Amino acid sequence: MEFSLPVIYLLVLLALLSASAWFIVRQVLKTRTTETKLSKLQNKLTKERGTAEEYYDLGSIYLDKKLYVKAGELFQKALKAESENQSEEERAKIYNALGFAYFAKEQYDLAIRQYKDAVKLAPDYAIAYNNLGHAYEKKKLTAKALEAYEQVLKLEPKNDTAKRRAESMRRRLTTV
Repeated sequence: MEFSLPVIYLLVLLALLSASAWFIVRQVLKTRTTETKLSKLQNKLTKERGTAEEYYDLGSIYLDKKLYVKAGELFQKALKAESENQSEEERAKIYNALGFAYFAKEQYDLAIRQYKDAVKLAPDYAIAYNNLGHAYEKKKLTAKALEAYEQVLKLEPKNDTAKRRAESMRRRLTTV
């Protein structure tokens, strides 16, 4: 009995250390993959004109790194590159990402314009409607925010974020 308590303690400690090591290794590999992709895309795009997908991918990496100005520039290049070869859904994704970059810089009017362009191209793009609702909220345009969230709920009835935000907007409208 005396021997089992230290053994249990050591096993629990070993399990915790193993789990921690697994998470650290996973994060290092993920970071390394992202940095490798970043380096390759930067090198390619400084030497030659890239595709819309390459500009979008590099812009997305910059968004993750919270480099919003640079991300916005890349998304604009993505919209200009091969515009005739892009599907409307691909262009909508780029407009949504560009809107996110503007939103992060608190340029809500520009973000709203990009989100509207995204939903115009892809009327079933729930994420863009959700982002549009959030931007309207920041501008204190409660009725428009509610409208955007309700559109999300038409597309994705189980979207918890839209449910929560729409209910909040309804409460704001009834108390005004």
